[in-house]
Amino acid sequence: MNEWEWQLLEDKTTVDHIMIDNVEVRVGDRVRLRPRQGGDVLDIALAGQVAHVESIEQDYEGNNHVGVVLEDDPGRDLGLLRQPGHRFFFDSDEVEPLPSQHATSPKTIEQPRILIAGIGNIFLGDDGFGVEVVRRLATRGTPIGARVADFGIRGFDLAYALQDGYEAVVLVDTYPHGQSPGTVSLIEPDLSQVVQGEQASVEPHGMDPLRVLRLAAAMKGSLQKILLVGCEPASLGGEEGAMGLSGPVEAAVDEAVMLVVGVVNKLLEARIHESKGNSTKPEEGEDRGS
Repeated sequence: MNEWEWQLLEDKTTVDHIMIDNVEVRVGDRVRLRPRQGGDVLDIALAGQVAHVESIEQDYEGNNHVGVVLEDDPGRDLGLLRQPGHRFFFDSDEVEPLPSQHATSPKTIEQPRILIAGIGNIFLGDDGFGVEVVRRLATRGTPIGARVADFGIRGFDLAYALQDGYEAVVLVDTYPHGQSPGTVSLIEPDLSQVVQGEQASVEPHGMDPLRVLRLAAAMKGSLQKILLVGCEPASLGGEEGAMGLSGPVEAAVDEAVMLVVGVVNKLLEARIHESKGNSTKPEEGEDRGS
C-alpha cells in the first residue's frame, strides 16, 4: 500500500480553531515551534522556528494536530500545496501563539480557492494539451487565489486534491466531440449525472476524469463547481504514440490559456461581489435606514 492510500485511511476532521494558552489559533496565525524534549533531529532543527498555521486537524481519537509551514522557508509555497519536507505537524502543546502585531511579514496564508488542473499524457500526441496549457499558465503567473497543477495521468493525485475544499475546479484536457481540430470549448458538466455513474476503479497510472470525479465524490470531496476547458484533438498518437502536439492543437494553446485566465478571474470577482453583498446585508430585524 502506497503513502497516498494510507492517507485515504486516515480519519481526520478539519477544525476551525483551537485554544492554546487561552489564545484562539486559526489558519494563517503565526506560532513558534516548541517540540517536546527527546525528539528526533528534525525536532531539534525546528525548535524555536516561527511558522504559519496551514491547517488544524483532529484525528479519530480527538487529538488536535497543527500543520505549519516555516515563515522563512524559501519553498514555503510547496508547503501550502502540502508537499512533504515543507509542511510539518505538531501537537497543540508544541506550538506557542505569537501576537499578530509582531508579524515580520505582511504576507498571510490564503488557501487557493480555485484549482486549475492540467490532464493528459504527453506521449500520446494531442492528449498532452492540458499539460502544455498549465505549463504556460505557470510561467505567466495566475491570479492570487488559484492553484495551477499538472496532474498528467495521476488520477489518484487529482482525486486526493479534490478533497481540499476548492470552490471551483477547472480541468484542462482534450475533448473529442466532433469539432474541427483545435476547437477550444468551455463546458460545465452536470455533476449530478457524473457522480451517479458506475463507481469504476481508478488506474494508479491512468487518468479518466469521469472516474476521478466519481472517486472524489465517494471520498466525500466537495465538488461544488467543475468546469472543463477542452480542445478537439487531431491525433492521439496512434498505437505507437507520439510526442508533441499537432499544428491545430498547438495553435489553440494560447487561446486556452486566455480562456482559463478569464474564467478564473470571473470566478474570483463573483466571490468578491458575493462577500461584499453578504457584509452589507442587514441582519434580520435590523433597521435598513431611510
